[in-house]
Amino acid sequence: MIIPILHLIKLMFTVYLFMSLSVTVLGRNGVRGESGVSDDDLASDIVSHCSSASESASVIEEGTGTQLKTRDMQITSYMHKHYYKYILPVVYKCKKKTIYTLTLCCAGEVVDEQTAQEETEDKLKQCIDNLMDKSAKTRLAALESLRLGFSSRVLYEFLLERHFTICDCLERSLRKGGGEEQAAAATVCALLCMQLGGGVEGEEGFKMLRPILSSILIDSCASLSARQSCARALGMCCYVSASDDAEDLIKSLGHLESVFVGAYPLGDGTLPAVKAGTPALHSAALQSWALLCTLCPASRINTILNHHLPRLHACLESSEVNFRIAVGETIALLYELGRDIDQEFEYEDCDALCDSLKNLATDGNKHRAKNDRRKQRSIFREVLHYIENEDFTEEKIQFGIEAIYIDGWMRHRIYDAFKEVLESGVRHHLQFNPLLRDIFGLGPPLIMDASVKASRISRTERHLFNSAAFKARTKLRNKVRDKRADVM
Repeated sequence: MIIPILHLIKLMFTVYLFMSLSVTVLGRNGVRGESGVSDDDLASDIVSHCSSASESASVIEEGTGTQLKTRDMQITSYMHKHYYKYILPVVYKCKKKTIYTLTLCCAGEVVDEQTAQEETEDKLKQCIDNLMDKSAKTRLAALESLRLGFSSRVLYEFLLERHFTICDCLERSLRKGGGEEQAAAATVCALLCMQLGGGVEGEEGFKMLRPILSSILIDSCASLSARQSCARALGMCCYVSASDDAEDLIKSLGHLESVFVGAYPLGDGTLPAVKAGTPALHSAALQSWALLCTLCPASRINTILNHHLPRLHACLESSEVNFRIAVGETIALLYELGRDIDQEFEYEDCDALCDSLKNLATDGNKHRAKNDRRKQRSIFREVLHYIENEDFTEEKIQFGIEAIYIDGWMRHRIYDAFKEVLESGVRHHLQFNPLLRDIFGLGPPLIMDASVKASRISRTERHLFNSAAFKARTKLRNKVRDKRADVM
């Protein structure tokens, strides 16, 4: 590989800088030598001269490569295969005993995407093999690795020829594993269906996994964490892989409904007492049920509205903040579905519902945590504004050079469902996963050319902007703080 002349000039200048400074920095063994200047002065001097050649500097392990020797130093250059196409480590070797290493990232290009994909697939192959290991610890570690791999990359081609094997292993973990293994396997089920999309492969996978997911979900003796994961997985898998199958949709809706109706009021109008952890299960089942409601035909929606709205209204009195929030968002979603069918739709007891929402939107009860009150007030204000005026505060989700706009409660529930499963990988999948791009109307994945990449803000510019914003926030906060506070 030929190193650009400009980078070579910068390297030579850096070598000259190190030769001209009579200093010692921290070595690989952690021993600090003597120095004529402070570490901070040295660091700032080096950064000021080398920032144009590198965005980062880090200590790396010594490697082998072409060596160029001088009187007092040794320069080693080799390829770092994991993160950069080429990196020039400058090894400053004193005549006495300490070796100092500074990495200069003269090339800012990231590793080739195809190489990274191949490395990921090699690791995933081993994880798939480990799913059949006798050790529960090994299987659990493999499930966690698959979860991370499936959420961070699009692997349709890789999974196409292995999905039967993976489904078989997941089914075995769900049937025979403990609660923790069942919860992890259910999450991987959702990610697998998301990777396979709505095609034949995804439908086949869901047909295999739906019975065992439903069985664990409705099993009152199963682990609560496993049931909660199965509730989310059943909703997501059905939404992705069986949206056109009315039978699977109705069965999944029924199983989810059978779980969260346990929170509905009793015959005397009071809410039932539930054991710890159950409200989280009720929330997961209710949110997955609401996701599937977005697929239902108008005739089914009318039945749902008549049966569930009065009972959900009563559940707003629940003592669990997260369940109350899930109920409020579901009420808003059902209202939106009702107005899609009939623009004049109104809940028969709308005045009482609005009063309940106003109380929650202005709740100041001290027995509730401050963060819980703030979160509850924010969401219920949005719900109240939508029911009264059909107002919805639009939210923009930015990823790369694209963005999607969350402009309704149905779209809000769909995006949140994917975010709950994909976590930090949701933006990557919005960029590259054809399924998510189709659901959110983004079209085929974009292919960015050099001109688009060049227009991106650099890391240095982003750092300077963030630093300025941080200083501005600090000054603003200092103005409203107690003047007696110590200011350094």
